[in-house]
Amino acid sequence: MSIFIKSYQNLIGVLAIALLCFNCSKTEESSKTITESVTINFVKSLGGSKNESAQAITKTLDGGYAILGYTQSLDGDITNKTNESFDYWILKYDQNSNLEWQKTYGGTDDDRGNDIIQTSDGGYAIIGFSKSNDGDITSNQGAQDFWVLKLTASGTILWQKNYGFLGADIGNTIIQTNDGGFLLTGVLDVSASNGQGNSKNANAKHSKTAHAGGDYWAIKINALGAIQWRNYYGGSFTDTPYDAIQTEDNGFLLVGSSDSSDVDIKGNLGTYDFWVVKLSETGALVWEKSFGGSQTDEARSIAKSSDGNYIIVGNTRSSDNDVSINNGAADLWAIKITPTGNLIWEKSFGGSSFDVALSISKTVDNHFIIAGNSRSLDSNLTKNYGQNDAWILKIDTNGNLLWQNTIGGSEIDFAYDAVELNNKSIIVVGDTSSANFDLSANNGFSDLLIFKLN
Repeated sequence: MSIFIKSYQNLIGVLAIALLCFNCSKTEESSKTITESVTINFVKSLGGSKNESAQAITKTLDGGYAILGYTQSLDGDITNKTNESFDYWILKYDQNSNLEWQKTYGGTDDDRGNDIIQTSDGGYAIIGFSKSNDGDITSNQGAQDFWVLKLTASGTILWQKNYGFLGADIGNTIIQTNDGGFLLTGVLDVSASNGQGNSKNANAKHSKTAHAGGDYWAIKINALGAIQWRNYYGGSFTDTPYDAIQTEDNGFLLVGSSDSSDVDIKGNLGTYDFWVVKLSETGALVWEKSFGGSQTDEARSIAKSSDGNYIIVGNTRSSDNDVSINNGAADLWAIKITPTGNLIWEKSFGGSSFDVALSISKTVDNHFIIAGNSRSLDSNLTKNYGQNDAWILKIDTNGNLLWQNTIGGSEIDFAYDAVELNNKSIIVVGDTSSANFDLSANNGFSDLLIFKLN
């Protein structure tokens, strides 16, 4: 009996210690929330009397940064533009945020830039869509085409090419691949292309009769823009890719949204889902997975974590299936997956209104910056000046919120992209229609927005 009592007492002691350690662990985990802070260094709005927007930013080799978006104005901060159609607009800044140069590219119709990267030769590659067939554009295949430009370090065009068919084909993302070429991703209007847009070795099920509307479209080109392969992926409804990344095996992960439940999509959970597609180096579909719930869920950006897994961000209106919590109308939703697409964790951020993520990028300390917008004034969101405010967050690799801040005025303000510079300051870009609170002036309808955090 004494042996039993002693063993029982030892067991109670072990359980007590384990419970104490568990409580300590939970306390330490929760204390990670809002453990850092940032200060606003500056907020700037640039533009003219019409509409401007910044869609993407890239850190440059000289410690500065380059911004890509589009402009409609002929006045104000815009130079060397000859008509009021939309043109690509690129601005290059040094590490102290001094403007070094700016240039516009386009024709007499609607041309809008969506993504920019600095290339290994120190120049730039940019992508978006074009409706023009004059000016800097030599041809147009239909309504809109992917339009890609390769630039020197000073913004001079080395080459430009358009890719598309008769419909609205929108280029969203460009990445430089390990072989020195590029992967382009965006939307192909398969109905208008009459089933064209696949390489000859594509699966036979990829045809006009199997697909409809917009599909994920991936185009692999060499360093001079020549097509090496192109394939589309999706189903009979709307499938839109927003970001891509090259994987360790030289394949690719594409992320976006899908409301299809046929052809390439096998596990649709509701209306629109996060749809993740794994491709081989030659564009073959390796696997695909849907994440989300019964409502609308849209993935917008992907980044690789230091442990070899991937974090994907977007927004969710669901509160079931993969989504454990919904705080309001729409939440910023982040998920972490393995290289084979298994869900590691998922987390929702936001308040009782509409809150979304539009980009994610890795920081020097292996954490992540998320850019988006918010309409909420509760939960961790302590200020909202009007409608949508630009929203910037930092999370760690486990999805714990380290800090967040909003910038805006009484009108609509969006943050589309952000990057951490070598000096650890953060530059965020988007657009704004406000002229009060954080925004001192507005030049027209909407301005290009830049702000810096330290």
